[in-house]
This record gives sequence, C-alpha cells and structure tokens, in this order.
Amino acid sequence: MADTAITVEGVEKSYGDKKALAGLDLRVARGTVHAVLGPNGAGKSTLVRILSTLLRPDAGRVEVAGHDVVRQAYEVRLRIGLLGQHAALDEELGGHQNLEMFGRLHHLGARHARVRADELLERFGLVDTGRKAVKQYSGGMRRRLDLAASLITDPEVLFLDEPTTGLDPRGRAEVWAAIRSLVGGGTTVLLTTQYLEEADQLADCISVVDAGRVVADGTADELKALTGGDRIDVVLRDAGQLGAAVALLPVGASGVSVDTDRRLLSAPVTDRMAALSGVVRALEEAGIEAEDVALRRPTLDEVFLHLTGDDRRVKEPA
Repeated sequence: MADTAITVEGVEKSYGDKKALAGLDLRVARGTVHAVLGPNGAGKSTLVRILSTLLRPDAGRVEVAGHDVVRQAYEVRLRIGLLGQHAALDEELGGHQNLEMFGRLHHLGARHARVRADELLERFGLVDTGRKAVKQYSGGMRRRLDLAASLITDPEVLFLDEPTTGLDPRGRAEVWAAIRSLVGGGTTVLLTTQYLEEADQLADCISVVDAGRVVADGTADELKALTGGDRIDVVLRDAGQLGAAVALLPVGASGVSVDTDRRLLSAPVTDRMAALSGVVRALEEAGIEAEDVALRRPTLDEVFLHLTGDDRRVKEPA
C-alpha cells in the first residue's frame, strides 16, 4: 500500500528451540513515528534486525519502503537508516570527520560526503563542535551525532533501537527534538524503547510486543483506555479511614484499589467532573480529611504492566 512504509505479516524467528518472534504482524504508516514497546526478550531487537536486512526471518513476509527484505535486500538498504543501541562513532575523530567517513563508506564521493556532513551538523545543532574529537562530546551530543550518521543517505525509513538508553533528561530531550524534526521532514521512524514516556511523547502509534507477538496497538490514548479510562485518586490524611472512604467512591468497593502505605484510594470513573465534585462532597460530609484528590489518565506504565507478564521471555543475542 502506498501509505504504508513497513509491512510485517506472520513473521517468525527462533534461536535454537526458543521463539523470539512467533507470528508477529505490524504495519507502519509513512511519515509517522511508530513505537514498539516490550519487556526484555519480547523480540524488539530481533524485529529491527530483520527489518534492516541484518537477519533473515524463518517464516512470514516483510516489506520496507515497498521492497521485500529477503528477495530485495539491497534495495531495502538503499532506503533505510539504522541507529543501534550502541554508538558507532570513532572517538578520536571529530564530528565532521565521522560524518565524512560514513559518507565515503556509503559511496557518496569526497565532495558530496563533505557537503552532507556540513548539512547534518547544521541540522542537529553541532556546527560549533564539529571539529572537536567525539570523546569530548556529552552523551546527548554523541547520540545526536550518531543519529546524524544514520541519516547520511537521507533514508526514507529510519530504525531507532532504544536511542536514548543511558542518557540524562537533557540528552533525551535533545534526541527527541531531533526525531520530531526528522518526521516533520517526511521520514518514517520505527522506534523501539523501554522508556514509556518516550513513546508517549513521540509516537503516532504504539505496538506492545510480548513473547514475540503484538498484543495491542493504537495511539497512546487508545492503549490507555484499555486499562479502564480515567481514574480518581484520593490520598487521605489518616490511613485508618481508608475503609470508610472506599464506600464513598463512585464504583463501589469492588472497583477500588487500596494502597495502605501511601494512604491512597484509586478508582475508575466515567464522568470526570461529576466524580470529582461528588467524592469531595462525600468525604467532607463523612468527616474524612483528604490530603489530595485528583483526576488522571492511566499512564503507559500501567498499560505496559496490564498487557505484559513476567514469563515466556526469550533472550535475544547481543
């Protein structure tokens, strides 16, 4: 389909007698960020290796940018970029030298490689540091340079395999801004990550993978709705009043979760404002003092824990 950048149908991959992918299906729309979430061993890195032609699937069909990754691997490689979990930079060379080197390795020619390096340094805000050795870069700067190197051929589709692992909040924000800029220019990004906030911030669509299959996909809001929609949280001043307060919440005792240590009650709600005003009024009438009453949407952390378990993990090769 013209509006689909990546198509994965029934893909399987095993390492010995362990299945890393067990009939995985995925579609990624052009010009979007599509995040793939999953616990360690869920199959995320195996999927990226197959999509980038580094690994052959045992079964199933995979197309990237309109080309089959097995039968047309060379055509796929001309159209993709890959940013792995570990930087592929030469620490002793400067940023500009690194980008020139990658350009020459991709057969751009000396002049074209220099021009492309200049363009990418400008694009990622690294012009002032382009002559410095990479070993002097901060973590965020290194990752931005690594991202720039993955774009040396201006790919249609970019694979980002846990691109902000180990970065501090500032470095992560820098990489996020760079990714948003790429997608604004028409690049399709497939992002694997264990940072749920990262997927929430960047992704147009999210697929949750567990035990080698997609167990749910949709927008962040659609996935959050799977856990029951909006919730009301009540923190009491006195933990001894938790039992009495449970009956005052709008869903009844069976729908309320209780955290005694935090003096917290949490319950799903449908009518947000009616629930908030009703609970506050009921607590006041019952003489129960609340430190905080708040409405909130479920987090992707809650979605993740709701959809995935702790068993059936397959260790993927490093």
